[in-house]
Amino acid sequence: MSDEKEISEVPKKFEKLVEEIEKMSVIDLAELVKILEKKFGVSAVPTMVTSAQPATGTAPTAAEEKSSFNVVLTGVGEKKIDVIKVLRDITQLGLKESKDMVDAAASAPQVVKENVKKEEAEEMKKKFIAAGAAIELK
Repeated sequence: MSDEKEISEVPKKFEKLVEEIEKMSVIDLAELVKILEKKFGVSAVPTMVTSAQPATGTAPTAAEEKSSFNVVLTGVGEKKIDVIKVLRDITQLGLKESKDMVDAAASAPQVVKENVKKEEAEEMKKKFIAAGAAIELK
């Protein structure tokens, strides 16, 4: 519980930055994350290291990678409205945010959901494919 309290208290030096970020839409935040990832060569995807397996710098095994997936919208197809409907259903985003994400997916892949269980990710993929979209599970 003490970790949550520490995280919720914003240090003075970051207050203005956090205020600006709070005003941004989900789409703008996703775009900002991608820009920061490219600029600094880092990833915003959290990595977990269990105490049973210390960080040794080796790549995770295939079994570990298969436990959760990122659902990425890579193409929209010709049924844009159907894709927007599926996106809204899955993410609970508003109409404008969903439309903006679908429009952005036409030029660059967009992460729909992160760290999704395999079964749920496969269901999402089926719904998007039925709507005519191109989806990747990463």
